[in-house]
Amino acid sequence: MASAATLTDMRLPLSSAKMLRNLSTKFSSSCSLIPIPLYSTSTLHFSRRFHSFSWRRFTARAAADGGIENGAWGDIQHFDFDLFTIGAGSGGVRASRFAAGYGASVAICELPFATVSSEKTGGVGGTCVLRGCVPKKLLVYSSKFSHEFEESHGFGWNYETEPKHDWGTLMANKNAELQRLMGIYKNILKNAGVTLIEGRGKVVGPHTVDVDGKRYNAKHILISVGGRPSIPDIPGKEFAIDSDAALDLPSMPDKIAIVGGGYIALEFAGIFNGLRSDVHVFIRQKKVLRGFDEEIRDFVSEQMSLRGIEFHTGESPQAILKSADGLLSLKTDKGTVGGFSHIMFATGRRPKTMNLGLEDVGVKLDKNGAILVDEFSQTSVPSIWAVGDVTNRINLTPVALMEGGAFAKTVFGNEPTKPDYRAVPSAVFSQPPISQVGLTEEQAIQEYGEVDVFTANFRPLKATLSGLPDRVFMKIIVCACSKKVLGVHMCGEDSPELIQGIAIAVKAGLTKEDFDATVGIHPTSAEEFVTMRTPIRKIRKAQQPLEDDKAWHLKPAVEA
Repeated sequence: MASAATLTDMRLPLSSAKMLRNLSTKFSSSCSLIPIPLYSTSTLHFSRRFHSFSWRRFTARAAADGGIENGAWGDIQHFDFDLFTIGAGSGGVRASRFAAGYGASVAICELPFATVSSEKTGGVGGTCVLRGCVPKKLLVYSSKFSHEFEESHGFGWNYETEPKHDWGTLMANKNAELQRLMGIYKNILKNAGVTLIEGRGKVVGPHTVDVDGKRYNAKHILISVGGRPSIPDIPGKEFAIDSDAALDLPSMPDKIAIVGGGYIALEFAGIFNGLRSDVHVFIRQKKVLRGFDEEIRDFVSEQMSLRGIEFHTGESPQAILKSADGLLSLKTDKGTVGGFSHIMFATGRRPKTMNLGLEDVGVKLDKNGAILVDEFSQTSVPSIWAVGDVTNRINLTPVALMEGGAFAKTVFGNEPTKPDYRAVPSAVFSQPPISQVGLTEEQAIQEYGEVDVFTANFRPLKATLSGLPDRVFMKIIVCACSKKVLGVHMCGEDSPELIQGIAIAVKAGLTKEDFDATVGIHPTSAEEFVTMRTPIRKIRKAQQPLEDDKAWHLKPAVEA
């Protein structure tokens, strides 16, 4: 694999370089052309730019003059585009329009739209816009009203009749919004000068993409096809639904089993619970949200249980059974639970790399089908790149956007740029929601050793009148030596909105003293982040003999 460092050392073919020097003598000295080391397909940069001369135009002129030697780009003598992107999701659209902004000619292909994705359907906008973040959040908004109706009674509101929810109205309005957003994405591409091609793209060569039988040659190919939900191969799996289908059901579930303990499972558990379905969550582990901070995992499970969601922990699904009345039962290694109208699997997603032709042209994949890339998103084939969930790095939409932008800068902007994965914030839109940035307590101890932990667990002001058992949990993890804030975590209403702002502070490397010196906004939950003065615990390395260098202990917190 050619590293990005070697990209900056690429030189023009000898005959092309001579041609450029000859051309430069034809212009006045005030517009002298002094090439800067560049990528093989980037816009040509000069110390003084001469209007809109680009590498693309120079190569076209050189080819007409016979100046570019055969083999400079392999066996291909003509490229239809500088960049051909397969997959018009968040990362692909960002990379394509940024590349076009640098002067590259760009095409992007995407499958026809459908609310549920398949090998033959997709849609401009990708998973996040069409069957992920956006429709999911719309359903979260809808489901939260039932809790707000309950809260309102303590504030003097009474209803003569119980509010009723109409699933059909929600689905129709949600789908109308998806169509609007898809139109916006198409206009973004059009306005950027990107050619949109509808169809299934397949890589058939290092520089060649086949779209439903028509072939296109490009100097660079970008793969940004994302991933799809995965359902384990167990008897009766044909009766199960995944997250795609759950966002577009013809009717609301009466009783639903959700298999999985990750963020998708918890988000849908909150949605269907809020819409007053009977919700059961089955997880193989003892706790939900593996990889999240341990205290957050415990707290969110407790809060969701108080809202009526039943958790079945330590149970592995073995089969789905369908009875004569159409109801479903889930058989696990601990027994069988029945009476479900729907059984949903939220047990992970897999990259959509099957039948893309990648391995045939030498692109290396991992055991799960994710594309292996270097730190600049370049694959094992130098002309093929990949961003987003298909690489299985950090599978978040804003990260795919960052990777797409970094790719465009690297390849077409003459600015080698690595995606920066430090302090990436994230959220789980469960009910209550979770948000975090930086390290968990467990990660901080592993990486820094000695840390101070600050927590707050309180009843928010709104709950004092609502009478509901809602609580908020906040946590700050601090390096004991430098006082730098290493991680911030929250579970409670509006936590994603709060942590987005806190993420700036963590990314900037601010200290606990900086937090303490900040004036709070009262009365808010957010002010707790700047008023936590006393650590709940201090983790210190025990004074043990050198051979027992891994011993640790907790010191009691001292009043600050």
